[in-house]
Amino acid sequence: MSTSISARDIKDLLAKGNDRRKLPADAILTPGARDLLWELARDRSAAMESNSTTAPEASVSSGKPLNSTSSLAELEAFFNSPQAVAWKNQLCEIGTRMWQRAYVDGNGGNMAIRAGEDLALCTPAQVSKGSLQPADICLVDFAGNQLLGAKRRTSEIAMHGQIFQRQPKAMATCHAHPVHATAFAMTGIVPPTGRLPEFEIYCSVALAPYRTTGTWEMGTVVADLVDVHNTILLANHGVVTWGHSSLEEAYWRIEIIETYCRTLVAAAQLGRPANTFTGPQMADLLRIKQSMGFVDPRYGLKETESGDDGDWRPGGTGPVPAAGRSV
Repeated sequence: MSTSISARDIKDLLAKGNDRRKLPADAILTPGARDLLWELARDRSAAMESNSTTAPEASVSSGKPLNSTSSLAELEAFFNSPQAVAWKNQLCEIGTRMWQRAYVDGNGGNMAIRAGEDLALCTPAQVSKGSLQPADICLVDFAGNQLLGAKRRTSEIAMHGQIFQRQPKAMATCHAHPVHATAFAMTGIVPPTGRLPEFEIYCSVALAPYRTTGTWEMGTVVADLVDVHNTILLANHGVVTWGHSSLEEAYWRIEIIETYCRTLVAAAQLGRPANTFTGPQMADLLRIKQSMGFVDPRYGLKETESGDDGDWRPGGTGPVPAAGRSV
């Protein structure tokens, strides 16, 4: 006869030092038990990823964390280390994926990975993201000064550096020009909420006012939003995202915001209003989001305030989330 396993049973099992993988093969898990096992697996995966992506803590011979005041020899040793090489390869791989999905054109788009107390690895200027090579990657400080790299660092490094400075949770940043999300940014519309769970959990969107590309001021208006937003529409420009754990996570947000904006436009052509989540349904999604450590300005709001019942339509004005900005 199959054994029913509850969340309490699993907690008792773990408290006794037993391995959760030793549950009976024919065990019947309650919904709470399934949720707990999922959370345990997620937390373990996040911890492993975080350990592999966070900035080096003792990369220099003195035992101090690597930073912009480290010696040239110490910076070069890191720049050629297995960890830095792995991050360079990841920047190239994500660049290829963005180019293949037409999220970038020409030499557009740029990315960065936090690599020390005030250091980042970033993509170069004037190079297509579809043809990036590890040798193209640059090492910069958060002020945008290039420290190492054969090619010139991206002209938009001020934006990435200021995100890292203002948001200590940001491990990587990703900027692109996906067509549908950029169309929302161009028209000054923040996508409405309360329609798709993936968007609600992974993205917290705001609109940054237009500033000349590559300027320090542009970085500032973006950095002003990253305390409770991880997906920023850049008015008349594109999108920039940041990842709590990795570049991969930052890139996911580019895919998710683009797919969501494209789906909104498609749904608006069907002649019927989209179904939206109820207050309790939104509260459930926000609880999941908060448990994953993702930022959002709606935490703590009443259920009736956490959704979006606005009458969005193409060409109309979409409701702006709390702490959002308009052009």
